[in-house]
Amino acid sequence: MAKPIADRSADNRSPENRASDKRLSDNRSSDKRSPDKRAGDKSQSAIVAREPEYPLTTMAVIAPLVGWLIPGGGHILLKRYVRGILIFVSVVAMFLIGLGMQGRIYKPNGGDILDILGFVGDVGSGVLYFLARIMDWGNVMAANAAADYGKTFLIVAGLLNFIAAADAHHIALGKKA
Repeated sequence: MAKPIADRSADNRSPENRASDKRLSDNRSSDKRSPDKRAGDKSQSAIVAREPEYPLTTMAVIAPLVGWLIPGGGHILLKRYVRGILIFVSVVAMFLIGLGMQGRIYKPNGGDILDILGFVGDVGSGVLYFLARIMDWGNVMAANAAADYGKTFLIVAGLLNFIAAADAHHIALGKKA
């Protein structure tokens, strides 16, 4: 009769590995110190509550919000003028190209999951989205390839702005230089 798989794997270990495992278990059981003393400073730091490495500041909250509302605004607020202007130009250009291609602006609804995701992508453009909704832009239901590409440009502009806002947050925290 064949041995169970677990027994075979235990038997296949070399004698050196078995001896090593035995020494490790003997060392653990013979060490009478508490577990946090045995592991050294690393486990003590995990047990003891300490200050976060990157403390949350008001600028770390305001910069991404401004960056979401006004593309590149968070970076400009953090005195990263070139990056802020590049983000502004990129997001606005993508948004305007999407509108020029008769792309559709998604509205908030609880319907199809793809419509919800499209809305999230569009809302990422911040004030551009709200301006387009107020001015009733992007309401055309065009059934051509250019309109599909335009819709994609609008969504990607919002997603790029979300990423830029997260980048502004990381810069404000000091995680990124």
